[in-house]
Amino acid sequence: MAELGLTLYGPHPPHDPLDAVVVHAGTARTSGQLPRIDGELTCLGRLGDAVTVEEGRAAAAVCALNALAVLQAELGSLDRIERVLTVTGYVASAPDFHAQPAVVDGASAVLADIFGAAGRHTRSAIGVAALPRNGAVEIEVTVALRD
Repeated sequence: MAELGLTLYGPHPPHDPLDAVVVHAGTARTSGQLPRIDGELTCLGRLGDAVTVEEGRAAAAVCALNALAVLQAELGSLDRIERVLTVTGYVASAPDFHAQPAVVDGASAVLADIFGAAGRHTRSAIGVAALPRNGAVEIEVTVALRD
């Protein structure tokens, strides 16, 4: 990650009674991660209103890095990740906004950059009316673990 110039900004664990990561049967799944740097949300509002696709894409990348931060905190090392399985991206969207996949591409790209072929994954990009704390994007990641 250092070679790519990427930084883990978290971990930013969720409130009780939620867990940041659940590990079960060789997989680990994160809770939704918002675009936080140093504890502050960096991208607020809805795509198609005040937030551009480029801003949303950058926010999705931050969300993915925050997902990796909670995985690292739980697993002890990102080296335990064998493969990224699934990314679910939620995009706060104006009613006529339809470019959710372009936004969530930010998360997909950063995971592919970090893990190479093992970073390729299935994905859903879902438009929603609103997200917690007025965040523009929220990302969940599921990974397969090495034995």
